[in-house]
Amino acid sequence: MSAKWALFFDVEKCAGCQNCFVAVKDEYVGNERAGYFAAQPATGHVWFGAKHRERGPAPFTEVAYVLETCQHCDDAPCLKAATNGAVIKRPDGIVIIDPRKAHGQKQIVDACPYGAVSWNEHSQTPQAWPFDAHLLDEGWRRTRGEQVCVTGALMSMKLNDAGFEQKKREGWRELRPDLGTKARVLYRGLERLETIFVAGSLETEQGGVRDCVQGARVELIRAGAVVASATTDAFGDFKIDALAPGGAGALRISAVGREDQEIPVTLDRSISIGRRIVPAT
Repeated sequence: MSAKWALFFDVEKCAGCQNCFVAVKDEYVGNERAGYFAAQPATGHVWFGAKHRERGPAPFTEVAYVLETCQHCDDAPCLKAATNGAVIKRPDGIVIIDPRKAHGQKQIVDACPYGAVSWNEHSQTPQAWPFDAHLLDEGWRRTRGEQVCVTGALMSMKLNDAGFEQKKREGWRELRPDLGTKARVLYRGLERLETIFVAGSLETEQGGVRDCVQGARVELIRAGAVVASATTDAFGDFKIDALAPGGAGALRISAVGREDQEIPVTLDRSISIGRRIVPAT
């Protein structure tokens, strides 16, 4: 079976520099190729870029980035919505919206569950990132965004079906597998966006002077069982991460020479218990 293009995005490696966004703008704004794409507007369209995501309150806030672009689905909703052969799925896996045939077909925009298809009001056409197909067809081996990615967060390759499935077994997965579109853009590190953490700082207070509590054990209890734990660092800080959101629990704090504490917590999102005084026994 012939190989097909796939794109891989590593959340852990992306620093949000937006080099990929700029490179795609450079390629498509003011440029057009018959059968591939019409010129992208200078503003208003984001065909390819890393979107900023935050989780948790300050000072423990974490920032991550997730690639938003056409997913080049094997079961593409845009293709089903199009008429006149305006959207095609090439044998090499790339989805192309033909700018001439797609003229006036705004339903193609509405059909994309990822919001990756933009409407060009000037040309009255739906548009999306075409996987730099025109460049690959000319012999390029890497996409524009991948070429300028300084952290190696982006990687494109041609794989047969067995190779693509092997990548999934290695931990790469779809952004929204629940949509059933069989996307050919796979991600690693999405748990940074999907899980929550509990954090805080522990201190002592004596005579109006506060000091950090190092080496204290903090246990997260759910349904009467310890499900995770952490130890405070030299600044008294702790973080219990990679938790599934939902439900309630309690934090049990234990430190040598200090009174044990149990603090109820709600786990619907990442939280901080703030600066907590641990009284002496």
